[in-house]
Amino acid sequence: MAITEDLAIYCQRVEQQLTQRLSHSSIQDTLQQAMRYSIFNGGKRVRPALVYLVNQSLTGDLNNADAAACAIEAVHSYSLVHDDLPAMDDDDLRRGQPTCHIKFDHATAILAGDALQCIAFEWLCEQNNDLAAGRQLKMLKTLTTASGDAGMVAGQAFDLAHVDKPLNLAQLEAMHEHKTGALLSAAVELGILSANCEVTPEQHAAYTGYASAIGLAFQVQDDILDITSDTQTLGKPQGSDLSLNKPTYPALLGLDGAKDKLAQLYQQALQATEILGPKAQPLRELAQYIVERNH
Repeated sequence: MAITEDLAIYCQRVEQQLTQRLSHSSIQDTLQQAMRYSIFNGGKRVRPALVYLVNQSLTGDLNNADAAACAIEAVHSYSLVHDDLPAMDDDDLRRGQPTCHIKFDHATAILAGDALQCIAFEWLCEQNNDLAAGRQLKMLKTLTTASGDAGMVAGQAFDLAHVDKPLNLAQLEAMHEHKTGALLSAAVELGILSANCEVTPEQHAAYTGYASAIGLAFQVQDDILDITSDTQTLGKPQGSDLSLNKPTYPALLGLDGAKDKLAQLYQQALQATEILGPKAQPLRELAQYIVERNH
C-alpha cells in the first residue's frame, strides 16, 4: 500500500521538525527530557500525516503545514501523558515503554503535558510569510476548539464519568466524536488551511464527512484491538478497557457488530471523498490503513 510509504515520509518529516523545535534548554532540564520522551515515544503520527495529506490533496506547500503538524502531535502527546496518569486511565505502558509518570514521576508528567499543550499553540503563532495572519488565527482556533471543552477534553471527561455506566450508541458515538474524532477532524481542517487556497462548500463538506468517518473508525478499531490483539503488539495492556468496564463498541454491539460498524464507517469515508478526485487517493488509503491496523 502506497500510504505506508507516505506515512513513513511524513513521520520522518514531522520528527525532524519536532527535534528542531524541542532542542531548547531550560532551567529545569528534566521537564524537557520528559517532553521529548513523551513525544518521541513511538507513535504512528497519523494526525500530522493527515495534515500533510490534506495539504497535498489541495496541492499546497508542505512548509506551510509543518507548524500545524507539529502542534497537533504535541497536543495529542500531552493528552496521552495525562490520560495515563493514575487519576485517569492509570496505565504503566504506552507504546511498549513506561508511561511518562512511571519513567519520571507524577508531577513531572503533569508539567510535561502542560508544556506540550502550551508549546503547540506557540508553534501555530510562528510568523509565516506565506500564510496570512487571518488564516493562522483560524488554524489556532481550530486546534484550541478541538482540544478543549468542546472537543477532546470533554470526550475524556465524559468517558471517565461513565465508567460502569451503560451508554446507548448515540452517546458512545458522541463521546468518541469528541475524544478521538475532534483532533482528527482538526488535522483535516489544518491541512485545508495550510494549503493556502479556497475550497468550495462541497469540497469542505467532503473533507468534513471523511474526517468524521475516520475519527469514529479509529476508535472502533481501537476498541476491537483491545479484545483481539495482545499487549506486545498493542504496546499497552491488552484488555485494559474490558478490565475497567469502560464503554466500548464491542461491549455495546458485540465484537461482530463492532466489526460491521467499522466496515460501514470505512465505506462512508470512501464515499465522502468521491468528489475530491484522484488527488484524494492517499486519503482513501489512509482510511483503509486505519481500519486494518493491528496496533
